[in-house]
Amino acid sequence: MNANDDKYTSFGLVRDMLAVPQIIRDFDPDRMDETAAAIAQVGRLLMTGEGSSRLFPAKSVMATARRKGWPLSLQTEAGLQSQEYDLTDWAVFALSNSGRTAEVIQLFSKLADAGHQHRYSLTAFADSKLESLATKGYVLNCGEESAVAATKSVIEQSLCYHALLEAAVGQKTLASQRDGLADQVNEALTITVPPEISDRIAKARTIYWSGRNDGVAEELTLKTNEITRKPADYLEGTYAVHGIEEVMTSDDVVIWVDPYPGSEEKFEDVLGRGVGLSIIAIASRETRFPTLRIPDAGDLAAFVQMAAGWNILVEVGLALGVNLDKPERARKVGNEFTG
Repeated sequence: MNANDDKYTSFGLVRDMLAVPQIIRDFDPDRMDETAAAIAQVGRLLMTGEGSSRLFPAKSVMATARRKGWPLSLQTEAGLQSQEYDLTDWAVFALSNSGRTAEVIQLFSKLADAGHQHRYSLTAFADSKLESLATKGYVLNCGEESAVAATKSVIEQSLCYHALLEAAVGQKTLASQRDGLADQVNEALTITVPPEISDRIAKARTIYWSGRNDGVAEELTLKTNEITRKPADYLEGTYAVHGIEEVMTSDDVVIWVDPYPGSEEKFEDVLGRGVGLSIIAIASRETRFPTLRIPDAGDLAAFVQMAAGWNILVEVGLALGVNLDKPERARKVGNEFTG
C-alpha cells in the first residue's frame, strides 16, 4: 500500500489499515488494570465474540500466553457454543464492535440472569446493549471504521487482550514495545508487494492460508472473502499436506504465514511438485518460496504478519477491480440483536 497514492487512499479500508500504527502508539496498556486484577483472582478467562472480534484477538493472546507460560486458563469460543458450557468459575470477556451482536448478547443475558459476577465487554460504541449487560464495559478508541471489513478495531481489540493478560500475570511489557511495533506494522503495511505475487494470487481459483493456530491466517482467510471476493480456506499448521491436496489444483495458491523451516521441503514436494500450485510465504526470513519479507517482532510478530497479509489482500483486490469498502453481501454487523 502507498499512503501517498489516491489509488489506495480513496478507499476507507486502506485508510483504516494505515491508521493502525498510530493506534498502536496511542494505546494505553494500563486502562484495564482493574479488570486484570479481577481476572487474576478468578484464574480462568473465556474470550468470546463472533467473526473477526474473536479470531485474532483471542487466539493471538492465547498463543503468546502458552509460549510464555502465563498461569491462566484461557479459552475462546463463539457465543452460542459458550452457552452450552458451565462458566460458573470463569470470567467471560465479550468483544463486539457494534455491541449488538446477537450471539454474545444472548450469552451475557443468560449469565446475568444466573448472577454471574465476571462479565466484561469491549465495544466500539458507548452505551451499547452488550455493555449494559456487562459487569464492566470498555470502549475502543480507534473510532468507527470506514469499510465493512474490520481491521483497525481488530488490532486494538488484540492490544487490549494482550495488555489485560500481561497485567493479570504481572508481566507488563507492552508500553515499552508500542513505538517499535508501530514502526514494524507500518513497514509491513507499506512494503511493496511484488506484482508477480499479487497477480498470481489474483488469478487463483482458491486462496488457501496456512499457519499457526494464533488467529493470523484464520482471520486473513475471512478478510480474503471480504476484500477480494475469492474463495478461501484456512489450513492450520501443516494440514495443507495431510490430505487436502487431493482436491487442490494447479490453479490454487497457498499463502503460508511464518513457515516451519523443517516443513518447507514437504510443502514443496506435496503441493509444489505434486499439485503444481504456487506457495507464497510471509516471513521475517528467506524461505524457499517467493517471500514477502517483514520485520521480526518477536512475541508480537502476529501483529506484523497481519499487516503484511492486509497489504497483500489490498493489492489483490485492486488487481481484481473490486470495491474494497463494499462487499455485495457481507454486512458490518453479522447477526444483529433485535429484541
